[in-house]
Amino acid sequence: MSVQTRSITILGAGILGLWQAVTLARAGHRVRLVEASAEPFADCASILAGVMLAPEREAETAPAMLRKYSLEGVAAWRDFYPNVRANGSLVIAAARDLDELDRFSARTEGHRRVSGAELAQLEPDLAGRFGAALFFAEEAHAPAPAAMAFLLSAAQEAGVEIVFGETSSGDGADIVVDCRGIAARDDLPTLRGVRGERALIRTREVSLNRPLQLLHPRLPLYIVPWDDGVYMVGATVIESEERGPVSVRSALELLGGAYAVHPAFAEAEILDLCAGVRPAFPDNVPRAVVREGGRRIYVNGAYRHGFLLGPVLARTVADYIEGKPASELLVEDSG
Repeated sequence: MSVQTRSITILGAGILGLWQAVTLARAGHRVRLVEASAEPFADCASILAGVMLAPEREAETAPAMLRKYSLEGVAAWRDFYPNVRANGSLVIAAARDLDELDRFSARTEGHRRVSGAELAQLEPDLAGRFGAALFFAEEAHAPAPAAMAFLLSAAQEAGVEIVFGETSSGDGADIVVDCRGIAARDDLPTLRGVRGERALIRTREVSLNRPLQLLHPRLPLYIVPWDDGVYMVGATVIESEERGPVSVRSALELLGGAYAVHPAFAEAEILDLCAGVRPAFPDNVPRAVVREGGRRIYVNGAYRHGFLLGPVLARTVADYIEGKPASELLVEDSG
């Protein structure tokens, strides 16, 4: 059955907006992507992400229904982006926190427990530092700037008209897909902001092949290897919409956690310390909210799942436009 071509305006060029643009353009629609910032990614929380495609680990705190969709998201990324790094991921804990490792193991799937000796084979620079770990072999990661630049290029190649430095209501389009994140809160009153802080550091003294999650009773820490000796260290989750600089306490926790993983991180260069505000609904589940009889669709509430669920939400919206059965990630709302 042929698809009826629609003119679609997408508001917001973060991770959700980019996936919507690529998916809808490839489905044959006329797509215009409008971003308020003058430069790509200048004002989106997505660019600060660690891009850990980690459905099994995220399932430890996420609602159960998200695990299935997150697995679909990883598969979509692997099919779409050739530079996804599918080396798996590791969860580690200090000797005093091994109870945390046991609890994490009981609440997640898709892993196997490895000894200190096997951990040293997976990550030689961690040899002798941790007595056990959980290895999630099917998980993947990518540097956020490179992944988003690839999506932007793919949108252009698919024929999307991309406009930076403008705001728009989308008037004149058949359908408006609003992916503006926290900026859409006036239309989505239950949306809230969740502050996240991260550090970018660089060192040639530590070489890691896959993301690490260090368990701690108060602050789980993530270290994600990027390129050229750069590591993303994150991430705090603070119930605040404050966009200001990283606090001293958060900086100490992030950098101290990296040092606890490997003391050579003490000599790393600090390239960046920054914070962003993630949009989230009360249940922390991203969704597409349909209004005005389908003429306006809000795709929002990414929380920590924007990269994982971006392709799934894009398929959900495309299916809805084509009249296919609706996913539970799509809500029809007459408000």
